[in-house]
Amino acid sequence: MAHPARRLSHALVRRPARSLLDACELTHLERIPIDAAGIDREHTAYRDALAAMGLEVTVLPAIEAHPDSVFMEDTALVIDEVLVLTRPTPSREAEPDHLLADGGDLGRTVGRITAPGMLEGGDVLRLGRRLMVGLTTRTNAEGVRQLRALVEPFGYTVETFAVGRSLHFKTACTALDDGLLVVNPDWVDADALRAAGFETLGVPSDEPFAANLLRVDDRVLVNAAARKTLARLREAWRARGHRPDALVETPLVEFGKAEAGLTCLSLVFSAQTSK
Repeated sequence: MAHPARRLSHALVRRPARSLLDACELTHLERIPIDAAGIDREHTAYRDALAAMGLEVTVLPAIEAHPDSVFMEDTALVIDEVLVLTRPTPSREAEPDHLLADGGDLGRTVGRITAPGMLEGGDVLRLGRRLMVGLTTRTNAEGVRQLRALVEPFGYTVETFAVGRSLHFKTACTALDDGLLVVNPDWVDADALRAAGFETLGVPSDEPFAANLLRVDDRVLVNAAARKTLARLREAWRARGHRPDALVETPLVEFGKAEAGLTCLSLVFSAQTSK
């Protein structure tokens, strides 16, 4: 059965907590000082970029008790038919309930990943009704099994991929368009992605976090601070016949010190008027 494409129209973001500056959870990076004013500038620029890409942006309040709560993507997966509340790492386990309290059910039936399942949204790359899920320290096989049970009745497929030294799958792999994945080949197996039917574009080794892009239909948000990667993306973007102005830049430097990328700062989804 064919499913009509639904354009993305909304974004939920959460203001960064001041506690992020010295209490964010780090897995692969050493803690270094994060500039509060820089965080505020970057978050404002990020919200402005989402709005410029045509999204209606809703800003939820900061949660000081949860330093990483600005990273909204990890708390849920929003598809047309269901809002899947994830089960994040223990220090963040209460955040999906805050999302439900502050943002509502988004007009969708609510599903939930439960123990012993683990799943974070940063490990789920959605391409139409194809969900590519990375197995990481934040997402396990039981979490994937539960996700599959929630989404397969609506015509989605779920595939898993091994992830190396990367916090999330989407830290190492996101989509420039339906056929081209931007990857860090040191963190994810590019051969496995090509075997799954994709072309791949690698990022420079000295810009390891630059594979994280935020795609909104025919526009893509990229990290303006990753200059070498940006040059590669522009070349690939032109070669594939896309409009030059559809590649949108925003800086992400201070958030990078907290292992953040462009996708993790929002939940982007389509309008839904009924369950």
